[in-house]
Amino acid sequence: MTPDHRAAAVSQSFSVSPQDRLPMMARQAMSAAQREAADALIAGPRKAVFGPFIPLLRSPELMSRVGMVGEYLRFDSLLEVRIRELAMCLVARHVSNQFEWLMHAPLALKAGVPQASLDAIAEGRYPHSQAPDEAAVVDLVTELLQHHGVSDSSYAAALGVFGEQGVVELTTLVGYFAMVCWVMNVARTPTENKPGFAPLNAFPA
Repeated sequence: MTPDHRAAAVSQSFSVSPQDRLPMMARQAMSAAQREAADALIAGPRKAVFGPFIPLLRSPELMSRVGMVGEYLRFDSLLEVRIRELAMCLVARHVSNQFEWLMHAPLALKAGVPQASLDAIAEGRYPHSQAPDEAAVVDLVTELLQHHGVSDSSYAAALGVFGEQGVVELTTLVGYFAMVCWVMNVARTPTENKPGFAPLNAFPA
């Protein structure tokens, strides 16, 4: 992945004039419920209001409940970090979400996902992996995103590696991240460049 240092900000839309439709609110413009929800997010493991939580702040109760689900899936799931990050990268590419890609591709690499797999995902190619657990994730997540279900063989492979709880949590992780990506895609929530990681190109190129 070619580094891109041309700009500090990365727009969420591939349109000619992408505009952040739901930018971060000034604290004085927030309702009491919004301030309370923002403070709770800041006090938690995320430490800030960023990414999907910026547009979600318009519905503070929803933001709080979504945040709790995501907190479990990201930080407490029985799936190991490498597997979670790989799945999140697959979702981010499928829905062309710059924020989640630039956040989770570096984390996936750090967790042990091969650079070649991340390059393949960024280009829309199948990320072949010699690791059985990564192959099982790629098959399940790819089929789920493309067909809204999975074949018996892919289900059996994932079940053999992750067990029933793992399959349920992996499936839920895919749905959760697709949802927050869609929120940002609609809001056109921008993000920042990450050194060494280029933003996603429009797909198909």
